[in-house]
Amino acid sequence: MTRVVSLFLPTWSTDRVRRGAGETAPPAEAPLVLIGHNGRRRVVVATDAAAHAAGLRVGMPATKAQALVPGLGIQDATPAADADALDRLALWIMQRYAPVVAADPPDGIVIDTTGADHLHGGEQAMLAGMIDRMAGSGIAARAAAADTLGAAHALARYAGRSIVISQPGAAEAAVVPLPIAALRLSPALIGNLRTLGFDRIGDLLAQPRAPLTLRFGPHLGRRIDQALGFAPELIEPIRSENLIEVRRSFPEPIGAAETIARYIGKLVVELCAALEEHGMGVLRLDLLCHRVDNIMQAIRVGTALPVRDVKRLTRLLCDKIETIEPGFGIEILALTATIAEPLADKQTVTSLIEDAVADVSDLVDTLANRVGEQRIYRVAPVASDVPERSICRVPAMSPETGATWSGDWPRPPRLLDRPELIETVSLLPDHPPVSFTWRGVRRRVKRADGPERLFGEWWKRDAELVAVRDYFRVEDDAGERYWIYRAGDGEDAATGSHRWFLHGVFG
Repeated sequence: MTRVVSLFLPTWSTDRVRRGAGETAPPAEAPLVLIGHNGRRRVVVATDAAAHAAGLRVGMPATKAQALVPGLGIQDATPAADADALDRLALWIMQRYAPVVAADPPDGIVIDTTGADHLHGGEQAMLAGMIDRMAGSGIAARAAAADTLGAAHALARYAGRSIVISQPGAAEAAVVPLPIAALRLSPALIGNLRTLGFDRIGDLLAQPRAPLTLRFGPHLGRRIDQALGFAPELIEPIRSENLIEVRRSFPEPIGAAETIARYIGKLVVELCAALEEHGMGVLRLDLLCHRVDNIMQAIRVGTALPVRDVKRLTRLLCDKIETIEPGFGIEILALTATIAEPLADKQTVTSLIEDAVADVSDLVDTLANRVGEQRIYRVAPVASDVPERSICRVPAMSPETGATWSGDWPRPPRLLDRPELIETVSLLPDHPPVSFTWRGVRRRVKRADGPERLFGEWWKRDAELVAVRDYFRVEDDAGERYWIYRAGDGEDAATGSHRWFLHGVFG
């Protein structure tokens, strides 16, 4: 089932102005409005959150706004710059999240995420990630996911929550309580409907369609059908002139999996030839299938390293053919190198002395495209004495940095996400436990080595200024080995709680 995300940027114009001003931008709590012209009158065309909270509204005369808020920040509106920046943001989202993305001016972006959400941890995690990334860039955002563009657009703007997810098949129930303005109708039509007492979308759905069409024309019915999924609404994906793309049109629509696979192979050959001309390799590849019923299907695959190997790219794409629903047939196939990087030709050298280095990038690509690239990673060292801070996740094929862990003291291969509290019998201050109870099982300690004292990182948190941990490697009477520690030095209460924790297990 199709899933569409609408990303709503309620203060896009003023957020863009603040980002462009950099360090000279006014503080967030200072009201800011953008001024444009309505005929010969200067009126407010955009407000930030502070200006809206102060009572300023779009359409208000500029002189009135200045009188209501002394010291109001005023700048000229630049709609063309807003539209260009929105297109650039849409391109970035297309590269990061899904192949079918379009700007929804003046303050939104629409994304067809069908089959792509699992690569980002599910819809909830994907939408939360979008909003967090926008907030990190100083852009306010709300997002909604639904079966149709119309429903997602309405929920993002009128549901009143930062994240709204309409369950599959529940578009009608989701939009029924929303105001009629959520249907993307003209202001004049909205005014006429309200005059007749229609305030909510549910009020319109309860009426026969024929009288509404006779009085207000077909546009109202079309918007209702688009929101409920009875009428298709094409999302024309944004494209950059710099993208390398090949496409093929068919006089007769195709639909068989074998036929689609054959033309995928031909398109990959053409794309790799174009990539070679530019000296590039592909990192993210999108296949767009334009159906005859004005619906678009998309496949996205990625690679860990720049690639222009025909066999590998063809196999990665063909592995996802089963996700394509050709419907009444596909009339256009378009293959795009969404993300490409320089790739130098490599000379094959045969040596009888040096061992060949295994190339696992093909395996990494296969797994990442099946389960998501976030689930395929390596663990790398971080310069920190605190064990849980001494590791980080890096992409599976990221280059080696040369950093290593200190080999003075052995570390367990399995480190718990969080140290778990244990009950112990021990002598303070320097003796290991005689026994401990972990997860309801009592274990008697037969051997122990330690303590290894680790100090807190005072430059990160004041609470770690005097904090210490005393770690021990212990072995129980069953031969199992554990890594445990006491919070504190065993004497001074300021150094820790003196409670014991299990932090790792030795294999």
